[in-house]
Amino acid sequence: MMSFAFDNSFARELPSFYVKWAPDRVPGPRLRYLNHALAEELRLDIGRQDAATLADMLSGNRLPEGAEPIAQAYAGHQFGRFSPQLGDGRALLVGELIDCHDKRRDIAFKGSGPTPFARNGDGKAALGPMLREVLISEALHALGIPTTRALAVVDTGEAVRREKLLPGANLTRVAASHIRVGTFEYYAARGDHARVRRLADYTIARHDPGLIGKKGRYLDFLGAVIDRQAALVAQWMGVGFIHGVMNTDNMSIPGETIDYGPCAFMEAYDPKTVFSSIDQHGRYAYQNQPGIAQWNLARLAESLLPLLADDNEDESVALATEAIASFDGRYQRYWLDVMRTKLGFHDQVPDGGDEDRALIAEWLALLQRNSVDFTLAWRHLADAAEGNPLPIRDLFADHLALDAWLANWQVRCATEDGCTNSDESGITASTRASRMRRSNPWLIPRNHCVEDALSAASDDNDFGPFEQLLNALKNPYEAHAEFVRFSKPAPASFTESYCTFCGT
Repeated sequence: MMSFAFDNSFARELPSFYVKWAPDRVPGPRLRYLNHALAEELRLDIGRQDAATLADMLSGNRLPEGAEPIAQAYAGHQFGRFSPQLGDGRALLVGELIDCHDKRRDIAFKGSGPTPFARNGDGKAALGPMLREVLISEALHALGIPTTRALAVVDTGEAVRREKLLPGANLTRVAASHIRVGTFEYYAARGDHARVRRLADYTIARHDPGLIGKKGRYLDFLGAVIDRQAALVAQWMGVGFIHGVMNTDNMSIPGETIDYGPCAFMEAYDPKTVFSSIDQHGRYAYQNQPGIAQWNLARLAESLLPLLADDNEDESVALATEAIASFDGRYQRYWLDVMRTKLGFHDQVPDGGDEDRALIAEWLALLQRNSVDFTLAWRHLADAAEGNPLPIRDLFADHLALDAWLANWQVRCATEDGCTNSDESGITASTRASRMRRSNPWLIPRNHCVEDALSAASDDNDFGPFEQLLNALKNPYEAHAEFVRFSKPAPASFTESYCTFCGT
């Protein structure tokens, strides 16, 4: 059997922060997806393993030596309401590995059966939602956005009941860690300040080792988490990604995108876009994601209050308040960097970027008024940079407004050194366009393409569409003729009624 060089620090150093638990045995495991490149990154030798052996191991039927499956405890604010006990209801942390980059990675199961945290759930997962996690997480990875990743999906050979009977599956997920804002909330809500401190010390050692032993390290740790989340959400916004369920138990301390339930990519630009079937009031709409991230981080700050200034509650509150207030400035800087790069700007912004912010705001308003596809608009802007405005004009009904904005954008481009073809010492228009294409994807996981692939796999046992789409998403910035069908927006009739589901 393939060996895993486990080094399980969470189980070893935080023995009272979880429940030891074993995955359910499944009747007919069958390997449906295996990420060979990720396996190599994790130093896993899979080349000599047959599919049946891998399926048996990755289903949980036969765990590799050194595995210590545990269900982690955590709480969480779900749609603004606090649940003091959530935890891994259908997931298990199997162990930790040191990858080829000398980074510690969690190996976890999702859909491996009910644990003591299952809250009357069946602890299972359906094949479709697990394949969705593969598609969307691998798409974000290819886009350069921090994310957990899927190592494998195994069909368990049993049915799970949701709105109907569906084929069951177990996903193997890889993460920098599964420590969440809700992990801190769990112990803070119980007034267990000693465990909050132990968790903070462990997390600092794992994710921010430069802070070990430093005076004020807990405040600096809070600042580091704030910074990672500000950068992450800015990247989401740049590609139109909508997480869909930004509860505090779905906010990763190392700053990775985690939990792919009701998630989707926006097509026609509308800041109020919501795809989640359970988000009835738009709490987690596209435009609300930065504010929700800050709200969630405030819950982390509350959990850390006893550590920020010993025996001085007023000072702790003041420090936490100042730290949380810094989120907006951090986010705005990251967001401006993302948007300026997408617009093809590369110089410094000595005035704080006010003129660029105004130009970006006008652009986004123009997209919204014309219901323009977010991905195609940015991509075709590179064509305009190269002197071909026809592709982008085809997207807009209001050509006069578009032309006026393009003129202002071109004036702004001309302020940068070497922006024009005539300046031999600087950047040519072709170079600028090429840079823009490296920042504006040609391909995202179009929602209708995702649904077609999942339906074929789940309903018809046809994995061809899934494999083709996954292959296309590996190179989102390069146009390929064979993948053109995946680049086209969904019909309006599909988008108007489209929603995604949690999967539990």
